[in-house]
Amino acid sequence: MLTIGELAAYAGVTVRAVRHYHAKGLLPEPERDHSGYRRYDAGAVVELIRIRTLAEAGVPLARVRELLQAGEEEFASAVADIDGRLETEIRERQRHRARIARLASGDSLALPPEVVGFLDRLRALGVDERIVQAERDGWIPLVARSRERVPEWIARKREQIADQEFVDFYLALSAALGWSDNDPRLVELADRVAAYVTRLAEERGEGYIGDPGGIEPALAELMDAFVFDTVPSARRLIKLLKQRGWAGWTTLQRINPPPTAPHPPHPETHLSSNAAPTFPP
Repeated sequence: MLTIGELAAYAGVTVRAVRHYHAKGLLPEPERDHSGYRRYDAGAVVELIRIRTLAEAGVPLARVRELLQAGEEEFASAVADIDGRLETEIRERQRHRARIARLASGDSLALPPEVVGFLDRLRALGVDERIVQAERDGWIPLVARSRERVPEWIARKREQIADQEFVDFYLALSAALGWSDNDPRLVELADRVAAYVTRLAEERGEGYIGDPGGIEPALAELMDAFVFDTVPSARRLIKLLKQRGWAGWTTLQRINPPPTAPHPPHPETHLSSNAAPTFPP
């Protein structure tokens, strides 16, 4: 005969659990011996293990009581149902693990490999990580909306970052992260960006500079917000560009004529950082 502590040890539960099962009517309480202690036989061990196994499988205690009182056939059927449910839960947890693994992979969580490669290239060029994150955040809704256009947009981006002057704009915007709104270097940067996009528009057509693929205005605004929240100086820069005849950021468009005469360009200005006229495509 076993004491309550020995019973609990054999069944792999706590004494408190045994008492709880007594209170719930799952495990009958034995008679007490002449010293006033409960004594349990081997049958109590088997019954307690059955209770513990069902409870650990997530079976509500009310259902455990029903199963303990069921016949062999009903019990076997119920156990099969429980096993099926556990198998479904295991598959779901495996899917969760796969998602967690994807989270650990960073940018590839929501972006195709070619976009991830482009972001990595920006990092390799020395572009500030905050700029890269703004690019990434802009790409996520764009990919979700028009994934089939990604190869076309990425081809253009690769072409752009092969141009050292374009890379210099990226690096200039990285440096501008620490500039105030009234920093004269923003005016100089706006002059350079305006001169650059104007030359590209003349050489390759305004379609090359503007909307790269029918981006909806609401989506363009959302993508712009990612940039402005991450790179506050970009908001000031876009105002300066508007004065120089170019409006927008994600979808850059020429204004004819410009609202005001642009500031004379500063071709002698050395740019060691960036201003990418369009984000992300």
